[in-house]
Amino acid sequence: MNKSIYSILLLSFAIPISRPAQAQDYRKFHQDLIVVDGHNDVIYESIFKGKDIGRRLSTGHTDLPRLIEGGVDVQVFAVWSDDKKWKKGAFKHANDQIDALERMIEKNSNRIELAKTSADIHRILSKGKMVALIGVEGGNMIENSIANLEKLYDRGARYLTLTWNYNLSWATAAAIEVKTASDKGKGLSDHGREIIRKMNELGMMVDLSHGGERTFYDVLETSTKPILVSHSNAYALMPHSRNLKDEQLAALKKNGGVIGVNFYSGFLDPTYNDRVKRLYREQYGKKGDYTLSPTRQYEKLSQKRQHEANAPMSKLLEHIDYLVSKVGIDHVAIGSDYDGIESPPRELEDVSKFPLLTEALLNRGYSKEDVTKIMGANFLRILKENE
Repeated sequence: MNKSIYSILLLSFAIPISRPAQAQDYRKFHQDLIVVDGHNDVIYESIFKGKDIGRRLSTGHTDLPRLIEGGVDVQVFAVWSDDKKWKKGAFKHANDQIDALERMIEKNSNRIELAKTSADIHRILSKGKMVALIGVEGGNMIENSIANLEKLYDRGARYLTLTWNYNLSWATAAAIEVKTASDKGKGLSDHGREIIRKMNELGMMVDLSHGGERTFYDVLETSTKPILVSHSNAYALMPHSRNLKDEQLAALKKNGGVIGVNFYSGFLDPTYNDRVKRLYREQYGKKGDYTLSPTRQYEKLSQKRQHEANAPMSKLLEHIDYLVSKVGIDHVAIGSDYDGIESPPRELEDVSKFPLLTEALLNRGYSKEDVTKIMGANFLRILKENE
């Protein structure tokens, strides 16, 4: 995990130093990068359930050995709770998850350490350790309380994804907003705007993945800091409420914010759901349960058919190309959503595969400076600007 002086300078937001292409192969270049994944759900899926991610697991997408193998230097661990299940006690649930993360870090303190500032990241990387950051996915976990927001910030939360898939009393979610054409009742309430202003004051990034379109624009009108869209893609290539339309991308660019590309096949590839249904029908025939959603059908496929159902990595690269064309190279990052998705792209099956993304970007014609920005520097820049 030791980073070169080149990478540490990048972390300090100095002018990137270019290197001739022949100076190192992609794996060496990848190891020299500061790789930041802006969204991973392994807390809820593994750590909170008692799995030891300090050792290599045979399930899931994430553990420390595979993160190290993948050259991941800064991992944002998402704290998440289902709004329906945690209508009460969501703040405690968030703290319980942070407790579990802290226990994991303490148990593996020779390999990973929690950061709360950009300076912490610099310090931890210089010791050859991986950096853990905390993001809270869902404003339900503050339970309408600014005091709770501050407490989560004090524990290390450096962004708040305003909503998950359900509306809150102070902000509306994309999954709900799209069900009605009228703007009535959509967006931020006065209390929601107060929460955004407090986040700006704290230095806590506002994350608009999952946020409704009206909420998106209300936040941009309110926030004095660049906003984050931690794990979303381009609506023009995959029309889904979780992805950003061109007009939103233009507004994001003007704001100076960053979008982290999501690895979920269902947010990348318009043919994914139909492919899952076809493969499920081939596997189960008349015995299949065709009332199941594509997500549930995918989970029942054989491993071979799951691999066939997954979007090709080229679809992810197409979204990166498109996003860069719309917002510029300084505004695109990575937000994999590993362990929060059932279907990652082929060749990017888990966190150990990140070097292959670096290789693919280089082969696609991105410069090393460009790849450095996408793979980590852009996320670190917006973190520092919010501080």
